[in-house]
Amino acid sequence: MQKRWVERDFNNTEAEAQLAEVLKVDRVLARLLTNRNVYTFDEAKCFFRPCLSMLHDPFLMKGMDKAIKRIQQALLNKEKILIYGDYDVDGTTAVALVYSFFSRIHFHIDYYIPDRYKEGYGISTEGIDYARQQGFGLIIALDCGIKSVDKVEYAQSLGIDFIICDHHFPGAEVPAAVAVLDPKQADCPYPYKELSGCGIGFKLVQAFASVNDIPADDIFCYLDLVAVSIASDIVPITGENRVLAYHGLKRLNDKPCHGLAALIEITGKREYTISDIIFTIGPRINASGRIGHARHSVSLLIAANKDTARDQSKLIDIKNDERKGHDMLITEEALAMIEANPALINRKTTVVYNEGWHKGVIGIVASRLTEKYYRPTVVLTQGNGHVAGSARSVMGYDLYEALNACSDLLEQFGGHKYAAGLTIKPENIPLFEQRFEQVVASTITDNLLTQEIDIECELKLNNLSDKFFRILKQFAPFGPLNLSPVFLSRKVYACGEACVVGSNHLRMSIKQEGSAAYSCIGFGLGSMLPLVAGGKPFDICYTIEENIWKDKRSIQLNIKGIRSAS
Repeated sequence: MQKRWVERDFNNTEAEAQLAEVLKVDRVLARLLTNRNVYTFDEAKCFFRPCLSMLHDPFLMKGMDKAIKRIQQALLNKEKILIYGDYDVDGTTAVALVYSFFSRIHFHIDYYIPDRYKEGYGISTEGIDYARQQGFGLIIALDCGIKSVDKVEYAQSLGIDFIICDHHFPGAEVPAAVAVLDPKQADCPYPYKELSGCGIGFKLVQAFASVNDIPADDIFCYLDLVAVSIASDIVPITGENRVLAYHGLKRLNDKPCHGLAALIEITGKREYTISDIIFTIGPRINASGRIGHARHSVSLLIAANKDTARDQSKLIDIKNDERKGHDMLITEEALAMIEANPALINRKTTVVYNEGWHKGVIGIVASRLTEKYYRPTVVLTQGNGHVAGSARSVMGYDLYEALNACSDLLEQFGGHKYAAGLTIKPENIPLFEQRFEQVVASTITDNLLTQEIDIECELKLNNLSDKFFRILKQFAPFGPLNLSPVFLSRKVYACGEACVVGSNHLRMSIKQEGSAAYSCIGFGLGSMLPLVAGGKPFDICYTIEENIWKDKRSIQLNIKGIRSAS
């Protein structure tokens, strides 16, 4: 797919020059910092050295005082507490964190994860009935519940209280729970709005610890779980999330919990980044909920010893292999369905439905179709008496608002700007397909339908020094709103032999006039071999990464695009 190269306009050269002088760094690095709203020495210090002391007071979050008071009451009265969470990575890490913390100080506690296929997303009637049957008086809901007005009301009728810890957008009515913790509530004064569901759970634990004289290390030990949730839920890595991700990655790489250590053992990686979590740990934790039951993921994450964790991780890895099989088959079927219908090719949306597809992997398939056709996508399948769907969007387009414009055709929906879930009656699918296309076509721009490469600035390769790269690495952790910078270098040329490796990947070394040679890899760019092997100069855009091979570290350019030199 052809991608647009978009070079950022940058006019604030005075701020860039001042920051470069103050920090004694390259102008390019100063530009990267100002792109991230870092303009002073103190702001740079906070950016490069995120401290846990920078975390916000959890009691700034609306409802936190009520939540802690209700938990204190439950502990005092020896009430049974049920920790309830969604079945994805964010939900299961949140449950593992909150359950692990409170189970150390309260014996009457358990956790509950809804069955993806029997109960669906969020708080279920079945879950509340289970709580009643087992005598639970308080449910702490994590990563779900902000729209569960009727379910909370039902629980109240049975004498069960709710504390909701969610990070999704509220609906018109907020559930009448004892406390609702969600920074996205319009009247919540909490200064950071983009925490993950597990992040909200961490703030609950942080608040409880602060008023009960529990040492900070007794809650910071769970930051590996928070980092996994931040990565897997694709939340912005800015502000408080940057602090949590920074220290969570340190914990993950140095002293992870037994469950995560067992997964790391299976994957074989030594040092994890946010991207590594997304592609290795996250899918495995998700797999048990997609193919079996997500309770197994929580069992892994709260494992008390290495042997138990290893046993659980092996089972989950088997589920992940099974998930991959479903994923590949359904993706192939969906692609064939689209290619066989020319009318679907020219649309600005993709909506595909097959009642036999495995519900657990349709979100992954939606992501793959979005990557292929680069347009808002909905994948639907039959499940538990209704049609369930997963939706994915393209960069810059608000999928949630598009679904909201179709809400009269949906039974329910929820999610974020770029990812959402929905349920719909089978007879409404044709109308939804038409309406969704109309809504998106009238609100999306042509530019948004062409994937772009966001180039931060131009870089001469002879400026790529060890110092430059050492400082660049400190921009991590990379993720949404702090992506690994993409650079542009003009009139480079291949030195040595360029070749295609793997399925369609371009490997080569390149130089620029006056520079050293740098090894490059261009994933999916094998078709560009004739251009780079022709002996003529060309332009590249790329990220800079560290390649580790047999304990040797070297700089590698990860090529994102190649074009003839202008």
